[in-house]
Amino acid sequence: MIKKENYLLLIPAFTLITFITLFLCRQADTNMLVRWSWVFENLNFIDVLLIMFIGVVFAYALSSVSFFESYPSGFLFLLSFLWAVSFWGEPDFNVDTSRYFIQAKHLEVYGAGYFFREWGNNIFAWTDSPLLPFLYGLIFRFFGEEKIYIQVLTTLMFSLTVVLTYMIGKTLWDEKIGFYAGLLLLGIPYIFTQVPLMMVDIGTMFFFTLAIFTYITAMERGSLSLIIISAFTVFLALFVKYSTWPMFSILLIILFVYMKKDSRIAIRSGGLIAFIAAMLAAPIVILKYDVILEQIKVLVGYQKPVMDQWNETYISIFLFQVHPFITILSMFSVYIAIKKKDLKYIIISYLLILMFIFKISLMRYTIPIFPMLALMASYGLNELRSIRARRLIALSVVTFSFILSFHVFLPFLKQHNSITMKNAGELLNSLNVEEVEVYTLPQLEGEINPAVAVPLLDLATQKRILYNYQINSGFGPRLSEEKMKMSLVRFSWEYKNPEFYETNNNNISEDNTAVVVVSSMPDQALPDYVKEKIKNRSILKIFNTPGIGMFDHKAIVSIYK
Repeated sequence: MIKKENYLLLIPAFTLITFITLFLCRQADTNMLVRWSWVFENLNFIDVLLIMFIGVVFAYALSSVSFFESYPSGFLFLLSFLWAVSFWGEPDFNVDTSRYFIQAKHLEVYGAGYFFREWGNNIFAWTDSPLLPFLYGLIFRFFGEEKIYIQVLTTLMFSLTVVLTYMIGKTLWDEKIGFYAGLLLLGIPYIFTQVPLMMVDIGTMFFFTLAIFTYITAMERGSLSLIIISAFTVFLALFVKYSTWPMFSILLIILFVYMKKDSRIAIRSGGLIAFIAAMLAAPIVILKYDVILEQIKVLVGYQKPVMDQWNETYISIFLFQVHPFITILSMFSVYIAIKKKDLKYIIISYLLILMFIFKISLMRYTIPIFPMLALMASYGLNELRSIRARRLIALSVVTFSFILSFHVFLPFLKQHNSITMKNAGELLNSLNVEEVEVYTLPQLEGEINPAVAVPLLDLATQKRILYNYQINSGFGPRLSEEKMKMSLVRFSWEYKNPEFYETNNNNISEDNTAVVVVSSMPDQALPDYVKEKIKNRSILKIFNTPGIGMFDHKAIVSIYK
């Protein structure tokens, strides 16, 4: 007769079988950043499989220990933070970073008053909301213009989201569901590729999850202080990303659920939260009404139709980028919730329903939903009678995710062509120069405006960047209006590098400056003006990483001294 505990060996076995199956079916993954067919192209699968085997053996051994469950919030925070820190060396591979950097730099240079006054005017806002660029700008102004400070903030927001997921589960049900939800959130390896970036996706997930948690807490207790805190967090979350606005209907779902418990407290709390949040948001909406209206038009008329062309599929999301165990447990949880007639389950499943209704299949746009997905999976996991089986499944998912993200995704991202900016910035920091004159040549095999390379280089170096947009834009033809209207990188042509790059100190000699030329092809022809600038200089280094993947906009960086 087989001992009961021996059945636990099936969990590591299924973990390995899942990994092998996904690898064999990797062509079915349609992710636009870390597609399995791309990330394994230059890797030895057997080596990764061996690491995975060692990992699941370790997970099996660790599943007999329960000490980390005694300090759930601290353990989840520390584990997620240290894991995310290991990704700080990845490059800024998304050109959208250039917008957020420039928006933040305006606050650094001109102050908060200018930032709010000129948002959407002199500060190019595209379809962005101001909260996260504002926070980034404050960091630049008070701590310094270094990316590591941004990474500390984004990593803190990520780790706090993991803790908030735990707290939501604990508040709605119990500590175990909350703890395993936080742990299973780490089973989505794609998230870790986004944490170190100067983007808004991780911040959106944090503020939105925070708004949900504080709203639930206010409904649970109904105190005035919690109502005010909830209203303030809802107000903040409203100005993180426009794509979350439809998701705020989850607050009505929470209100409905708590009305079944105590309608008087729920209606009073919900009404006060809505009123206070509206009063806080009203001045911004009134002052920036034209800007917001134009942004909404762009979102509806351009961004949604263009994004629909990207064709990331639910198969890609829920099998390749989210651990399949999480998906299976989430599906199982639906049956359990219906069987129990658990009304609170609607709260955590609502966003997923919304995702399918609106056909949201772009991975980046689903990030705010992941904490709720993790809660669904944990709800299903909680039905297993064996405590060790629950622990082993969760640890196997986390182990799988760590190995995939750290040993597969991260090395792949370090091959991305944008690493040239990071490497060039590090070399410039080592030079005894005060300023760097940058010249951008037209993209010969792409649609992107090369001017967006300037903020990316600025983010990578502590040297002062000099760049004249008018001179550089004359180096080559712009994208035609027809192509620009439906281009995936249309923002790059409507964006213009700000005037603070054009300011120069004539007292600084050429010995204290370096010249950087950003091109898209080796030996690309230089304009006469650039030839004149470098005629008395020698080339110090050329950074040229071939790169692979969907978003690899070619950037060859040549440094002259």
